[in-house]
Amino acid sequence: MRGVPSARPAPPEPPGPEEVVAPRETGRQLVASNRRARHDYDILKTYEAGLVLAGTEVKSLRAGRVSLVDAFAQEFDGELMLHGLHIAEYGFGTWTNHQPRRTRKLLLRRVEIDRILTRLGEGGLTLVPLSLYFSAGWAKVELALAKGRRSYDKRQALAERDANREIARELGRHLKGRRR
Repeated sequence: MRGVPSARPAPPEPPGPEEVVAPRETGRQLVASNRRARHDYDILKTYEAGLVLAGTEVKSLRAGRVSLVDAFAQEFDGELMLHGLHIAEYGFGTWTNHQPRRTRKLLLRRVEIDRILTRLGEGGLTLVPLSLYFSAGWAKVELALAKGRRSYDKRQALAERDANREIARELGRHLKGRRR
């Protein structure tokens, strides 16, 4: 039997370092949204920013245990920081668990930070988070440069939205050939 090739194939070679690829999530997975911000503010411009998070914060985010109520962004030492964002403590965390309402650093390019800070310096504008989501596995926050609405503006916006909804409903009935 010497010299006869064996019927068993050779074991596959282990992949090289350039071939090992961890599976990455694709798409945008919404974790939380701040619907109240769209009611209370006129949105002027939106930005996408990354967040500096601890490990237990990411696990808690993936579980959807986050609240954007009362959250806002502010400049501190040339950087933008997110205040008031509540990420609940991770249930299976140990002594390394995070503080739920700690201040978190926002990750933006220097040019964007400078633009935002010049607009905020004009006065009357604020930076509010609209939504928190995962994009390709990274936690992102959608920030809006916004101007506060007065109470009569809020009522007017609600009345306009209701009127548009009623117009769309009547138009749909008319197109289907039904009338009241």
